[in-house]
Amino acid sequence: MQNFNALLETIPQPDTAAMIHAQQHIDGLLKPPGSLGKLESLAVQLAGMPGLGGQLQLDNKAIVVMCADHGVWHEGVTISPQIVTAIQTENMIRQNTGVCVLAKQAGAQVHVVDVGIDADPIAGVVNMKVARGSGNIAREAAMTREQAVALLVASMQYTRQLAAEGVTLFGVGELGMANTTPAAAVVSVLTQTAPDAVVGIGANLPVNQLAHKVDVVRRAIDINQPDASDAIDVLAKVGGFDLVGMTGVMLGAATCGLPVILDGFLSYASALAACQIAPTVRPYLIPSHVSAEKGTRVALNALQLEPYLNMDMRLGEGSGAALAMPVVDAACAMYNQMGTLAGSDIVLPGV
Repeated sequence: MQNFNALLETIPQPDTAAMIHAQQHIDGLLKPPGSLGKLESLAVQLAGMPGLGGQLQLDNKAIVVMCADHGVWHEGVTISPQIVTAIQTENMIRQNTGVCVLAKQAGAQVHVVDVGIDADPIAGVVNMKVARGSGNIAREAAMTREQAVALLVASMQYTRQLAAEGVTLFGVGELGMANTTPAAAVVSVLTQTAPDAVVGIGANLPVNQLAHKVDVVRRAIDINQPDASDAIDVLAKVGGFDLVGMTGVMLGAATCGLPVILDGFLSYASALAACQIAPTVRPYLIPSHVSAEKGTRVALNALQLEPYLNMDMRLGEGSGAALAMPVVDAACAMYNQMGTLAGSDIVLPGV
């Protein structure tokens, strides 16, 4: 735990002077001030990240996909067979899944991590397996607190290793059948919102089975009694290994002063935990898209984040993070390549 807390204490504050300078530079570009909207605020956010060293050129991109199975699958909360987790993980190694093709388009490398798949180790996958699936949260805790902290540290250190190898932009993703159930439980507890307001259909659960899924989440919370003021307790009791792993990536990137693009509902659940564990992580988070999964808006409102895209997507895997990476590239291109008003002898009224 000491190592974990020591890592958290290294998260730097954003460089406010650099952000002020960036805003002044952007206001002097060949356009009316503010006319490029969120691209401008994104560039200012990036300029304040110490890990970028003032260089808005994020060419080395990585999407870290945390893969794990969940004991709550046995409660019938998804129509997908559990073996799909292992099969789809193997497909990621073949680079033919949704996140892989979108990441390739964005110039990002996908790092596939096994943090709890109910299968033997898979060739080509980073092995950080804690167990072969988490506990069934409808009947017991997902994991022990010690397992949660150890995985947080391991995923933080893995992220820091990638940063040391030159990665400047991270994205997070997950893979695990039934994982929208623990994600909904985490969001419900951390936002103090009723389960029926955050539980969705996940991977095409028939609507007539949704009430059962809501009941499973309610039972998970009632049985485990997670402490809403202790995000690690919440992750350990009603979360899952993939959710903990993504939380660790966010925290690890922040310790390096580097940006992390969030994916969808699952990653927003992890972000809620990360921001409670270390509020200093929030300036490093970039929300990608408004997931179609119910509960997304509840999580985003609590995070006070507004995503850049709304594509009615709910695939997961990090697909939304990959799709948002070109938006980050566009913000950097604007900052680095646009001409200036002064250079063109243009004076705008009030500027």
